[in-house]
Amino acid sequence: MSDLNDPRVFFAAERTLMAWNRTGLTLMAFGFVLERFGLFLHVLRQDPGHAGRDLSFWIGIAFIMLALVVIGFSIVQFRHVLKTLKPVEIPARYCTWGGIAMNLSVVVLGLALLVYLFSEL
Repeated sequence: MSDLNDPRVFFAAERTLMAWNRTGLTLMAFGFVLERFGLFLHVLRQDPGHAGRDLSFWIGIAFIMLALVVIGFSIVQFRHVLKTLKPVEIPARYCTWGGIAMNLSVVVLGLALLVYLFSEL
């Protein structure tokens, strides 16, 4: 990737991975809020019938799924960058899988959130 032989290249890639993680978490939170907004409107209207899955539900689900794709893609990109780095660019005994594990856990928990939202109604 570079001829700098500098560990700052690795740390920049790791910061980018974590920035995509934060972006994905923000998208996921926004999607959850949108999904719950339909339920809130249903309560305000005081409809005696079943709330159902209105447009806000599907838009919220789309945002959550977008977040999972973004975070998953960031893992793939980070692994590609890791393959291009020389050993001198990665600090000795530094755990390179920590960021990947964090992103994978967010993806798994996001999938659990989707399962919960679909099973709730």
